[in-house]
Amino acid sequence: MNFFQISAFLVAASLGAGIAKLMKQPVIVGYLMAGIAITTLGLIDPGDKEGIQGLGQIGVTLLLFLVGIEMNLRELPVVGKTSIYTGIGQIFFTSILGFLFSKFLGFQTLHSLYLAIALTFSSTIVIVKLLSEKKDLGSLYGKISVGFLLVQDFVAVMILVVLSGMRFGELDFPSMVFVLVNALVFFAIILSLSRKVLPFIFDRFLGNSPELLFVSSLAWALGIASLVRAMGFSFEVGGFLAGLALSNLPEHLEVASKVRPLRDFFLAIFFIYLGSSLGVSFSLEIVLPVLAFSLFVLTIKPAVIMGIIGFLGYKKRTAFLPSLLSSQISEFSLIIVALGQSLGHLENSHVSIVVITGIITITISTYLVKHSEKIYKKFEDHLGIFEKVVTKEPDLEFSGELKDHVVIFGCHRTGKILTEYFLKNKISFIVVDFNPKVYEELTSRKIPVLFGDMADTDILERAQLEKSRVLISTVPDFLDNVELLEHIKKFSRKPLTIISSKTKTEAIRLYELGSDMVLVPEVVTGRYIKRILSLTKLKAFGIRKIGRANFVDLSKE
Repeated sequence: MNFFQISAFLVAASLGAGIAKLMKQPVIVGYLMAGIAITTLGLIDPGDKEGIQGLGQIGVTLLLFLVGIEMNLRELPVVGKTSIYTGIGQIFFTSILGFLFSKFLGFQTLHSLYLAIALTFSSTIVIVKLLSEKKDLGSLYGKISVGFLLVQDFVAVMILVVLSGMRFGELDFPSMVFVLVNALVFFAIILSLSRKVLPFIFDRFLGNSPELLFVSSLAWALGIASLVRAMGFSFEVGGFLAGLALSNLPEHLEVASKVRPLRDFFLAIFFIYLGSSLGVSFSLEIVLPVLAFSLFVLTIKPAVIMGIIGFLGYKKRTAFLPSLLSSQISEFSLIIVALGQSLGHLENSHVSIVVITGIITITISTYLVKHSEKIYKKFEDHLGIFEKVVTKEPDLEFSGELKDHVVIFGCHRTGKILTEYFLKNKISFIVVDFNPKVYEELTSRKIPVLFGDMADTDILERAQLEKSRVLISTVPDFLDNVELLEHIKKFSRKPLTIISSKTKTEAIRLYELGSDMVLVPEVVTGRYIKRILSLTKLKAFGIRKIGRANFVDLSKE
């Protein structure tokens, strides 16, 4: 791979990622589309694969290295029975349905097995990013989603372990047992090193130098991957085991933060390579399977997840939101089919089917998740079949009568300060929050609280907004706040509204929609600092005095 090709890949990666961002899509979609464009325009020789594959392989190995370093096996029981049951149940039912669906479309048994596995997993990278943007990682449905993704990632790695020991279609039972035994032996060795040898080496020789820590971690990841490959497994499995060995180190988060940018660089090349392969092997024959599999991922897989969560006793909204989040295929799906192709189990057309299905489902699911509340409200009346009569979620009902009260949406940070103020001044109020920990803390203190989301109309009715005097939203989600303002328009006496906003542009729009006060954190912080500087006249004594007082306040909260 020459200088021109590497330059073309990087230019294509940046352009593709930029376009994807403009379309509010994950960058992986941009990388795949960039690969298609490169081959279509003839900028890369399709025959020159070895160099491109090698660079892409480094990215995949580092991806699995970070999965290993961030995966604490002790967290599997901690994520809760709901996440474990959902993860295992979804993998079981979706893979069976996917296999039968593939056979119905005319694929061979081995090909159907790979396709079913590819359809089963959802993208951890995409889902966590979407949850972070919506500030819903701490919500009940967010915790369930992240939990069953952890289970999915663990199962995906185990599948890679099995596949890495296979050769050209040999999937017999004795081979699988041999592979698993070898993997367990190597895993035991790595685990022993992680507890005794590696902590001593990193603490004594590497931990004090950021540069040496980075280079040594990289050498460990790629070195172990190469060693594992020489033993008959894949680079991916070696990368995962290398990361798992470092997961107990005090420096593991620092290592992960330093390796992540390099991983993104090489992973971009891997996805562009997949896209460029698609440009070579695309044919009209794969259009029908792609559309069929995309429909399967966007409808059947979410229905399976919703059915499982509903069966476990959760309300239909809590079941619906994680199911919508999962309506795409994973980066692991692309890695598994790429490995299957290298083993001779799959042809280029099968890889193309999975890649295009990935582009379609990731693109559509991103828009679906961004408008999940509107979609839920539209289909809410038809989702009752997924909800049991008696559920295990906290009771939404508030038994007390409220009048001339304050409603606080969100009590994790800003809201916590406000609750203390209202308690001290004996002001009637109620809190609305979707974080289970916040709910438990407030109920233990006998503070009025409703467990739910401000986008849920049932919650808004039970908070008795029409009788309230002030509504305070510490949730900076623009669409949720717009829905709140639309909801209170019908009241004959509208309560005062104080709302948080991410940006000044959104704040102005919220004012136009009728909000009485909109606070933008960066603007408020700037004004506060300006006031401090004005009061102290830039004198060190005055600034330090205010700083010490602020420290005392923070320590009490």
